[in-house]
Amino acid sequence: MTVIRLPDGSERRYEQPVTVGEVAASIGAGLARAALAGKVNGKLMDTSSRIETDSDLAIVTEKDPEGLEIIRHSSAHLLAHAVKELFPEAQVTIGPVIEDGFYYDFSYKRPFTPEDLEAIEKRMAEISARNLKVERKVWERSEAINFFKNQGEHYKAQIIEAIPGDEDVSLYSQGNFTDLCRGPHVPTTSRLKVFKLMKLAGAYWRGDSHNEMLQRIYGTAWTKKEDQDAYLHRLEEAEKRDHRRLGKQLDLFHIQEEAPGMVFWHPKGWVIWQQVEQYMRQVFRDNDYLEIRTPSVLDKGLWERSGHWENFRENMFITHSEDRDFAVKPMNCPGHVQVFKQGLKSYRDLPLRLAEFGSCHRNEPSGALHGIMRVRAFTQDDAHIFCAESQVQDEAVRFIDLLHKVYTDFGFNEILVKLSTRPKKRVGSEEQWDKAEAALQSAMNHKKLDWDLQPGEGAFYGPKIEFSLKDSIGRVWQCGTLQLDFSMPERLGAEYVAEDNSRRVPVMLHRAILGSLERFIGIIIENHAGALPLWLSPDQAVVLNISEGQADYARKVADELKYNGIRVHADLRNEKITYKIREHSLQKLPYQIIVGDKEVAAKMVSVRTREGSNLGQMSLQTLIERLKAEASIRAGAA
Repeated sequence: MTVIRLPDGSERRYEQPVTVGEVAASIGAGLARAALAGKVNGKLMDTSSRIETDSDLAIVTEKDPEGLEIIRHSSAHLLAHAVKELFPEAQVTIGPVIEDGFYYDFSYKRPFTPEDLEAIEKRMAEISARNLKVERKVWERSEAINFFKNQGEHYKAQIIEAIPGDEDVSLYSQGNFTDLCRGPHVPTTSRLKVFKLMKLAGAYWRGDSHNEMLQRIYGTAWTKKEDQDAYLHRLEEAEKRDHRRLGKQLDLFHIQEEAPGMVFWHPKGWVIWQQVEQYMRQVFRDNDYLEIRTPSVLDKGLWERSGHWENFRENMFITHSEDRDFAVKPMNCPGHVQVFKQGLKSYRDLPLRLAEFGSCHRNEPSGALHGIMRVRAFTQDDAHIFCAESQVQDEAVRFIDLLHKVYTDFGFNEILVKLSTRPKKRVGSEEQWDKAEAALQSAMNHKKLDWDLQPGEGAFYGPKIEFSLKDSIGRVWQCGTLQLDFSMPERLGAEYVAEDNSRRVPVMLHRAILGSLERFIGIIIENHAGALPLWLSPDQAVVLNISEGQADYARKVADELKYNGIRVHADLRNEKITYKIREHSLQKLPYQIIVGDKEVAAKMVSVRTREGSNLGQMSLQTLIERLKAEASIRAGAA
């Protein structure tokens, strides 16, 4: 008898080995139709897989996260199948699942075109409709290599040859198409109904620029059409909100080839930067941080002692002067330890919170750069808390509270939390890592946070909590971090005098809330689609005259607003008022203040919002009070 244990705790007994699909059918016809795969003793397997021994089994359907991944993986094979039918000379290489979809790389004699993409997607739908059975077979390696070579699929042969060991390999066939894959896959092609090909891109074979450039076709696949429609709508919204496009349209910043990955801030963009920086500077002051400034270039020896040279060297810019090697700082932490070391510290001085708007440089690959979201030169709202081990949890809890307050003030209310634990490449003892991971976990549990584990994703000097925020269209951005470090203070010789007059090494909490200011400003721009809240808007208002006769009055209105701290300018051009209104609406200015003969005579102003609402006439004093009140409001207090 084969005993199958199901997730609800029940058991089913079979007189002989049974397939996943047969178990589903024995439970019910509906489940049999819905089954995509099975999780046997925690391992995903096809519905055709035989269960030979007593096992735990969960049937995987479209409702399960694993089900969606199987659909996307199978859709990649459907794409390759369609390409081979339409372009028999094309060679298939690899086709993995990615976030929200899949891709497949092909080698072909000419570039694919958008028209080709349409034809491929149409053929995918035709293959799906054929309801082909997807069958798994296990082949000897040499047999599989020869099969693909005979098919002209030399890349597939290379993939098998590069697999370590001599185990057999699994191949999947649907109709006349066979591909190398671990699986599992959907039972039949008809299970793949909701998919769309998205774009073409280039990709080097095995990611090596010395190899052939392949053609990558990206696609997306979903279980329900409404989910795909929602995803495509998010993409459309994301394109409208692209900070690079808005940065140019609103004259905020630019990036050019002579300084790759470095930002040229224009006056309007720099106003946003200053508003963010001054807000965070006030946060530092209100929460007992001492702001400092440390050098950008430090001797190689310091980076060796801190552990960065061994563990982070490939990301550092190096320079040389007078027979000495220096590095441009990629992080601020070693410099902050040097400040802590100046003068003898007592336990009474702890916790000591040192903050810096630290200018850092990292040698990111050029292909990874993305507007102001991923740059080589950036500024962090960085701080390091030096404390006794007994103070760690209180400081971690305090930081978590502060981070949530700041994100709320910027309008982000949904925060995702992850704990990243020790990586393979690390410094410090296992005992230190055990204590550090336990302390961060304890702080999260104390705050009753829902959090996920990311094994092996910590920094080389300590575990970290990662805080990600969700924006207005559902995208997730990782921003804040809290890292607990027992190693670097010791490596760099930091110590304090304890109550018993002994010398002890402080614990160091590395923390940032916004992370990179450049990236955070990019997130803000996209979150608001460029229509920033009043307190962040570069220009908060514009005064528009209808004709030359109101120019002097318009200037006086603008001057009075400036005197009251409003960021405003007067547009006195000899243009139609409708033209000026439209132009400033496209610039997403919060308020347009219009003055004509009636306003001059009544000593009033007419006010429009960027949304197009006409607030009518009001006195200048009433307008000033309104703008001051709104500009003082952060999102969390609204």
